[in-house]
Amino acid sequence: MSPRTPRTLIRGLLTTLLLGSAALTAPTATAHATPAPAPAPESTAVPAPAEGRPIVGGGQASETYSFMASLQQQGRHGCGGSLIASQWVVTAAHCVTGRQGGQTPAQQIQLRIGSADHTQGTSAAVQRVIRHPRYSGDVSGGNDIALLQLRTQVQNQPVSIAPGSPSEGTSTRLLGWGQTCAQQGCSQQPPRHLKQLDTRINPDRMCAAGFNGANELCVYGTPQATACYGDSGGPALIGGSGRWQLVGATSRAGQNSNTCGTGNATIYTDVTAHRQWIGQHTGGALAHS
Repeated sequence: MSPRTPRTLIRGLLTTLLLGSAALTAPTATAHATPAPAPAPESTAVPAPAEGRPIVGGGQASETYSFMASLQQQGRHGCGGSLIASQWVVTAAHCVTGRQGGQTPAQQIQLRIGSADHTQGTSAAVQRVIRHPRYSGDVSGGNDIALLQLRTQVQNQPVSIAPGSPSEGTSTRLLGWGQTCAQQGCSQQPPRHLKQLDTRINPDRMCAAGFNGANELCVYGTPQATACYGDSGGPALIGGSGRWQLVGATSRAGQNSNTCGTGNATIYTDVTAHRQWIGQHTGGALAHS
């Protein structure tokens, strides 16, 4: 298949993953029509950890992903992220955006990295939050990507960013602690243990209006097997065990619906299309294949 042109699922730090034009963020303990974190300095509510399985369909994590991060507030999981260097995590911009569009203060965010149990793993504090300058606060506007600089380096093995955008039909693995049912609000607490789903890159035409093939990825999913609320910011990977490469970060549903997987699509930010911007902030710190 011909290569795709460079392109790029959870809204506001630790909120509910919205579908259609919404983001895929973990639902708050108190249900909202379109849950989102509070603006600074207001704290963003996220659900307390709970037993269960993340992602709709798929299976339990089959290996240890040393780079997999849980973005948390007061010990509650809200979004996913990927460690791309010893002091840097990439996630979705809406995961660090409050209800009024303000950026979530770094001190309100804690991370757990490298464990399938989001209550375990390496604990890390955040020193700085950097949202993409062209992120408008509306996930449907694209550039739904942000960097978290950790206060100190961690020893976990980071994941490398793939050298280019995956072509249509490329196999990809999704990871997350999102809800296991497809309807918005059907689960009020995130599952405790990480789940994975093997799927593929869709043709661009399978994603709804507002999708930008230059910096987003259209990923295949159905209501029975898809990333969903609580998976936002988490990775889409290519490769295999010991050689995983990062291509995407969960942004939003691929069609205008509050049910995950409707239209057989989910939209991911294409991390590879933002390599230059990421490099400007991380310098030569990025992991290499």
